Amino acid sequence: MAMETPRKPAKAGGKDVVGKAGAKAPRPGTVRTESSARKQSAPLPVPKTAVPRAPGGGVTGAPPVLLAGGNPRIAKGEGNGPVQAYIAAMPGWKRDLGRRLDALIERAVPGVHKAVKWNSPLYGVEGDGWFLGIHCFTKYIKVAFFRGMSLSPVPPGESRSKDTRYLNLREDEPFDEKQFLDWVRQASRLPGERM
Repeated sequence: MAMETPRKPAKAGGKDVVGKAGAKAPRPGTVRTESSARKQSAPLPVPKTAVPRAPGGGVTGAPPVLLAGGNPRIAKGEGNGPVQAYIAAMPGWKRDLGRRLDALIERAVPGVHKAVKWNSPLYGVEGDGWFLGIHCFTKYIKVAFFRGMSLSPVPPGESRSKDTRYLNLREDEPFDEKQFLDWVRQASRLPGERM
């Protein structure tokens, strides 16, 4: 019976190179070093498409990430799901106000089209663009009426854009729901912003 002899490590540049079971043999004329063996066994990064996603585009099980000023970082997506994920991730008092704004917009414009783009919920009329956007800041929520200069009365917040006007909502300031509903209805009848 033939007896197996123990395998001796190969010498490469004065270093012992230990082969792995099932590892590919190096091509003739190449030298396998310990560092090249480590490189081959390093785990591959998980592609972004393999990350589990919740309905509407959010990452499942991941806590919401807040950007500068407390604005939630939410995956871009169309429909109610991403908007609800944004609202759920709004910090503190802003979450309740976000739910209230969303409900008022739905009441004013039944069947409103929703999406999250650039970490902000957008509201519009299907096929006619966006008329309103929401964004969180440290001390307030900014509601952007993209054709605000055409509303009556014009919302109070000025913009660098000639058409846009803002409504800044703060925690301890009164909120005129009746006026807001009127602005939303007016804005939904104007040509929307293409984004």
